[in-house]
Amino acid sequence: MIGKFFQKPTTQENERVPPGQYLAKGFPVLTYGETPKVSTEEWKFRVWGLAKPMTFTWQEFLSLPQHEFTADFHCVTRWSKLDVKWTGIKVTDFLKVIEVDPKAAHIMEHCYGGYTTNISMEDFVREENFFAFKLFGEPLPPEHGGPMRLVVPHLYAWKSAKWINGLEFLERKAFGFWERNGYHHRGEPWAEERYSD
Repeated sequence: MIGKFFQKPTTQENERVPPGQYLAKGFPVLTYGETPKVSTEEWKFRVWGLAKPMTFTWQEFLSLPQHEFTADFHCVTRWSKLDVKWTGIKVTDFLKVIEVDPKAAHIMEHCYGGYTTNISMEDFVREENFFAFKLFGEPLPPEHGGPMRLVVPHLYAWKSAKWINGLEFLERKAFGFWERNGYHHRGEPWAEERYSD
């Protein structure tokens, strides 16, 4: 399996690959349940909870500044992919157009298909995080989370929610799907925060 689909990082790559990870030769797809198929015409993005309720259409969301991103991607199932190229919108730019209550300390990411995952405001507001709608220059395919996914490069990939369609701002931490099923509440790859204690 290692030789066909995965490889050990070279000495030069070691400093970019967290402990216990192998490099994927392709870009694996791991999904629990059915893959939602959502057109950009029907896609909507909601904000609620400890934030002024707002709903964005695809065109409204994409009217925000767009950027090219290159980021490493680490899956909790022990594979990593280096230098993934995305096009998207910075989380920090999105936060400029919504109104969030200062009491909000956590977020629940909501997705088409019913998936949820939690993230702290501290982890969410980092400059390198973004909403992606293209992968390697092409529209983000459904199997990789299209039409839109969040990308949080410094945490394991289950925090980079596929098919994202909303953010619920919370005062206290609440657990999403994988967190309720034994995964770590944060998921930091360099600390191997794979599973809850």
